Amino acid sequence: MLKEKLKDYNIILASGSPRRQQFFKDLDIDFTIILKSVDEVYPKELKETEITDFLADLKSKAFTNLSDKDILITSDTIVWLNNKALGKPKDDEEAFNMLSALSGKTHKVITSISIKTNRFQKMINDVTKVSFKQLSDEEIEYYIKNYKPFDKAGAYGIQEWIGFIGIDKIEGSYFNVVGLPVHKLYKTLMNLS
Repeated sequence: MLKEKLKDYNIILASGSPRRQQFFKDLDIDFTIILKSVDEVYPKELKETEITDFLADLKSKAFTNLSDKDILITSDTIVWLNNKALGKPKDDEEAFNMLSALSGKTHKVITSISIKTNRFQKMINDVTKVSFKQLSDEEIEYYIKNYKPFDKAGAYGIQEWIGFIGIDKIEGSYFNVVGLPVHKLYKTLMNLS
């Protein structure tokens, strides 16, 4: 269905995330991956969806000459805890600190998607609440050592071991936590005119 709807367009996914790329394959969308380096810095006063909207838009601005047939898709995900954004950890220590902070608490996973052509831009976002059980230091250390979650906001992947053993409750889209609110992306692309 979606493949037919988009058959006259070049879909450009500007994401190095293997999870996002897999979602596009699973949606049966023909797409090209083009990555551009962007310094992901945002104004400090921004909060929650303002941050992810800003960063998804910032990533889209790196593409300056879209053709009439191009649809550019950029995205950003953060973990929001205690009025603060958790991005991707730089090292073991930062990953440990992030997971310790998430332990026994509920946080938000926020993803924004920019859908841009040379005629318009549409921004969509989604928020999912995730509750972790109390994690032991040993569980956190085991996860970091074996799964190296340095490419993941908040230092974890819900679809990995830590998600299996550590997550008590989720409110909202599971796929948003993995990296993309696929249901919203599908609906938006189906309604493009």
